[in-house]
Amino acid sequence: MKALLAATALMTAIAGAAVSLSATPASAYVVCNRAGECWHTERRYAYGPDVGAVYHPDHWYFHQHWDDHARWREYHEGRGYYREGVWIPF
Repeated sequence: MKALLAATALMTAIAGAAVSLSATPASAYVVCNRAGECWHTERRYAYGPDVGAVYHPDHWYFHQHWDDHARWREYHEGRGYYREGVWIPF
């Protein structure tokens, strides 16, 4: 019984290590447009020059970097951007 428990513990440890090594870290960004609207995204999209998108790391917080004109927008699924508070899909 002791050998069975030891073997089970070893197999569990090996399986856990395999899962942790194969997992890829999640990427997330904060994107802000030239009007100061900022939102989270999971990918770097090719926004047009009219959006004026600037990417920041996920932990970036605009109150530490910008003045009071910046506004935080809710996370929105799918591809798109904010313009004057409205989500514009593309």
